[in-house]
Amino acid sequence: MSDDPKLTAQRRESLGSSATKKLRREGLVPGNIYGHKEETIAFAVSSDTLSPIIASGHKVVDFDLDGKEEKAIIQDVQWDTFSQYVQHFDLLRVDANERVSTDVEIVVRGIAPGVLAGGILEQTHHYLPIECPVIRLPEQIVIRVTDLKLGQAVHVSDLALPKDCTTSLPGEEVVVHIVEPRKAPVLDDEADASASAEPEVVGADKEADEE
Repeated sequence: MSDDPKLTAQRRESLGSSATKKLRREGLVPGNIYGHKEETIAFAVSSDTLSPIIASGHKVVDFDLDGKEEKAIIQDVQWDTFSQYVQHFDLLRVDANERVSTDVEIVVRGIAPGVLAGGILEQTHHYLPIECPVIRLPEQIVIRVTDLKLGQAVHVSDLALPKDCTTSLPGEEVVVHIVEPRKAPVLDDEADASASAEPEVVGADKEADEE
């Protein structure tokens, strides 16, 4: 059984702005599915079904239209002005056995105890090169640093990758670490000025006058 959410759709017989507005009033979201040298089909799905899938960040769905089910990846999601409701979206047909090589964004979440202790969080890699089945392609790689202390690091081998996904980076490569704050360097002019400055002796001028 597939672990991907199911999206059951109905064909759109009428196209155009007035037809799509009518669909939205009925709680439906218009979309298109294309790819794999097959025809592009206009469809509509329930907003109540689609919204939780979009919110979860899940990209791959089991698309069901007229009783035919196929794998597809969510593409080109269009939102309303306030980014609250999906206005339109596309689906790209994919082969479950197809693999892809790409770079996936690495996102850091949380506040590290090491930062609260005065350290500085450094992220040495912002993207991770991965090779995986196209249906397992993650939108992001999330690193949670809520347990990361001063001097500690997250390595490539610590990352939780989706099933059947690999990366070309070595496992010992540092992705995120907490380091000691750097001290500001002392400039040569400041050092010379400090060394040449002599303390003023109070009353020295007065004693010289008396002599």
